[in-house]
Amino acid sequence: MSDDPAKRQPDNVQMPFTSHLEELRSRLIRCTLAIGVAFLICFQFADEIFFALAEPLRRLQIADLTLIGTAVTEAFFTKMKISFFAAIICALPVLLWQGWQFVGPGLYEHEKRYTRSFVFFGSFLFLAGVAFCYGIVLQKGLAFLLQRYQALQVQPAIQVGNYLSLVMRLVVAFGVMFQLPVVTFFLARVGLVDHRLLIHYFGYAVIGMAIISAILTPPDLISQILLMIPLSLLYGVSIGVAYVAGKKNGL
Repeated sequence: MSDDPAKRQPDNVQMPFTSHLEELRSRLIRCTLAIGVAFLICFQFADEIFFALAEPLRRLQIADLTLIGTAVTEAFFTKMKISFFAAIICALPVLLWQGWQFVGPGLYEHEKRYTRSFVFFGSFLFLAGVAFCYGIVLQKGLAFLLQRYQALQVQPAIQVGNYLSLVMRLVVAFGVMFQLPVVTFFLARVGLVDHRLLIHYFGYAVIGMAIISAILTPPDLISQILLMIPLSLLYGVSIGVAYVAGKKNGL
């Protein structure tokens, strides 16, 4: 190990607790400002965002299927909700950067060089999860769920708030789950996990992924399987990532 004190010691060893709170406050303010600016921009395009979120439903081409509002204020609050949702996604790189900068002073010098990689791959994998959900999962899941109406010979009229809540929950779930390789890399770098441990607990991981899929997705088998498949693949990628990170640690 290097004898360089800067490499062996975090920057904030002597940092008082009040300074941590002040730093946290500063980072939270910046995150709030980033979300606020993104919200104002996204609100100008709220109609377009809504049509994009409703597109998977329209692509099903179910006769007489309609989205309905059930309250006077629902249209306005729907625009607010989807604008905030889009703002979080747009501001994600800033949020990741600020989060990393907050924990940065407590990291060793050789760990800090992963800052840009963390922000880039974290943002990229989140967007990959969003794209996978939007492009594949939503239409398959919605088709399966709405077929139940046809079996009951009931004409569906979908409440817009309920639909958007389902879509946004799924999109966020896939985005978060796609962070698995990034999280694994940093856990492996600090020595908390390695590829052998991940392989050993693969069976338990499958059970855990099944439970997570059941919690985060609608109560239908198709959506759960569509989340389980990429999660399993990402777990395999994470094993490879942990192996590479372990090699860097000399393990």
